[in-house]
Amino acid sequence: MAIPSWALFALLSALFAAMTAIYAKLGLKNVNSDLATAIRTVVILFITWGIVFFRGSSRELPALSRNNWIYLILSAVATGLSWLFYYRALQLGNVSQVSAIDKGSIVFTILLSFFFLKEPLTLRLLIGVALILAGMLVIIKR
Repeated sequence: MAIPSWALFALLSALFAAMTAIYAKLGLKNVNSDLATAIRTVVILFITWGIVFFRGSSRELPALSRNNWIYLILSAVATGLSWLFYYRALQLGNVSQVSAIDKGSIVFTILLSFFFLKEPLTLRLLIGVALILAGMLVIIKR
């Protein structure tokens, strides 16, 4: 059975997110979390724009609609805030706990996709959400 390409990319994303948490925790020692986030952001900026120019995707910029810009900017603001809070949490807490709770974003994503994107909420999805919430509560509880 071949794995769908979207699932492969999602698994790679999860792997690199795990590496991000470990490297960030190690790098945050005696460093302000906001400064660390800013450094991370600059590195990502160079990598992603390098990829865009290498692949020639920059030619698509003029074709972006007003809505594309609005939602991409809102996504960037949300990402920035997420990173700032995540790095601060990593600085203060255990990486295993912070990372597990951060993955609770899955619950918010599923609920928001139902309300805003009209994606269906199936019984299987709701059971998964309940299990994720239960796991988060187990991790949060001391």
